[in-house]
Amino acid sequence: MTEIPKAQAQLFDARMSAREKYAALVVGRPGWRALVRHELVTLMSQSVPGAAGLALRKTLYPLLLGACGRNVVFGQNVVLRHPHKIRIGSHVVVDDNCLLDAKGDENRGITIGDGVFIGRNTILSCKNGDIEIRDGANIGFNCEIFSASRVTVGARALIAAYCYLIGGDHDFSDTSRPVLEQGRRSAGVDVGDGVWMGAGAKVLDGVTIGRHAIVGAGAVVRTDVPALAIAAGVPARIIGTRSEETRA
Repeated sequence: MTEIPKAQAQLFDARMSAREKYAALVVGRPGWRALVRHELVTLMSQSVPGAAGLALRKTLYPLLLGACGRNVVFGQNVVLRHPHKIRIGSHVVVDDNCLLDAKGDENRGITIGDGVFIGRNTILSCKNGDIEIRDGANIGFNCEIFSASRVTVGARALIAAYCYLIGGDHDFSDTSRPVLEQGRRSAGVDVGDGVWMGAGAKVLDGVTIGRHAIVGAGAVVRTDVPALAIAAGVPARIIGTRSEETRA
């Protein structure tokens, strides 16, 4: 398990200037050159509507990214943080109002494979962790994937709207102190290839969901789900199993 840094400590560090804090939290690289490039790309393209905005972001956003393939569509108001640690494959859609935040001092960041769709208002948030979304995965609207160590979404997985993958947790063992002041830990989350998560499902830290499993809408998954299993409920429990012959 890894310790999760607290953003408040960076935001209110009296030793840093406002520019240094902004660069540390948003740009991810020190110096004026990286800051100016980030600000120019954001100013010129992030909020521009219509086809002109799509064309500008398709041209300018790759200048900030660690890697970017062909035919990548960035919707309006897509926000990039620590973009040099974001790598995107080809034929990817990142819909309107998404946040891709690869923040961290030692992490690799966010890796998005080929043919991935990320629905509008979705947040991919790193706190010194890594997020990997493999080829062909579909992430629905208003989802959040949080990683303080490692979160993986398998190839061709289908994650419906309002799902949460929570790759981190709070320590609450000391009853004399608020939970906010106690340590935070992360064991990570692994969602296998071909998994289908119904709308509003939540996967807690430390859970592995096996390949081609199904998680019902609104479920809260606290323990591992085997491959081909069907899980539902709060907390989720196994209610059935798919056979290899009937697997879609």
